[in-house]
Amino acid sequence: MTVPRPSLDRTDPEGAVTAAAKRCSNAGRWGSDDVHGTLNFLTPQARVRAAALVRRGVTFSLAQTFDEHGPQRGWRRRTNPVHSMTDTGTDAERGVQGFPHGFGGADDVVSMPLQCSTQWDGLGHIFDHGTAYNGRRAGDVVTSAGDAVTGIETAAALIAGRGVLLDVGRVLGDGELPDGFAILPEHLDATAAAHGVTIEEGDIVCVRTGRLSRARREGWGEYAGGDSPGLSFLCADWLHDSRIAAIATDTWGFEVRPNEFDDSFQPLHQVVIPHIGLYIGEMWDFDALAEDCAADGAHAFWLTAVPIPFTGAVGAPVNPLAVK
Repeated sequence: MTVPRPSLDRTDPEGAVTAAAKRCSNAGRWGSDDVHGTLNFLTPQARVRAAALVRRGVTFSLAQTFDEHGPQRGWRRRTNPVHSMTDTGTDAERGVQGFPHGFGGADDVVSMPLQCSTQWDGLGHIFDHGTAYNGRRAGDVVTSAGDAVTGIETAAALIAGRGVLLDVGRVLGDGELPDGFAILPEHLDATAAAHGVTIEEGDIVCVRTGRLSRARREGWGEYAGGDSPGLSFLCADWLHDSRIAAIATDTWGFEVRPNEFDDSFQPLHQVVIPHIGLYIGEMWDFDALAEDCAADGAHAFWLTAVPIPFTGAVGAPVNPLAVK
């Protein structure tokens, strides 16, 4: 794929975002009432083709664990899950649950931010100058009651199809890329070529940087909210022109940190979510899958990654399942 390379002026994030938004906008592409964005590329026909990729029946969960030992450190009031038991075996043994004839059970509850571990960013998660996906006013989409238009539940039956692993960390580095490494469009293309795979319309692209592997070895540190390898802002056109359905990485924020502009915060998010309408997965775990792909040479697979349909949520946990 030949992708135009617009110049990048560190001092002008506003101009760069505006220009990329204009080039890459999908507003109105699927009608003024569309709520699915690039998931429209993931058609039933694409799913039928993807189902043929299952050969061995081997499965890989691409989710991190959801527990108090997770990656969060309080950035933006995000905490790790708090798991509490409301009924226990001890209660059952003591007969205090109120059930007849010795019946007993256990119940539990979890309190957590919806984006504290492996998750999807929904289309109501990011705005650009008060504009949400498909040209809507942000305040008409998300209020204190939640996202009434593009809530994560609108994707609950859609994100299943052909997954493609681009192990950039393995191809460009010694399994891991350093913090601040900006993955360019040509890096994505070179990695696909090295894997012998092509990116097709409707794909769910999985980009492994190795950042999660390092966090597990060295400790969480600044994994959630700090510096990281990730996609360059210059990937905006690649993400638009490739017609992929979604993209996920093993990092907390998808794009490179520090950002490539002075005085900016997640400028690539500012283009791809409200203008392209692209679903972004973050903090996915590709390590076991990557080892298998390297061993058998097959980097395309069936992937189901539907979010938990919390009504009105702008993001949601997911347990992505790759099947080869």
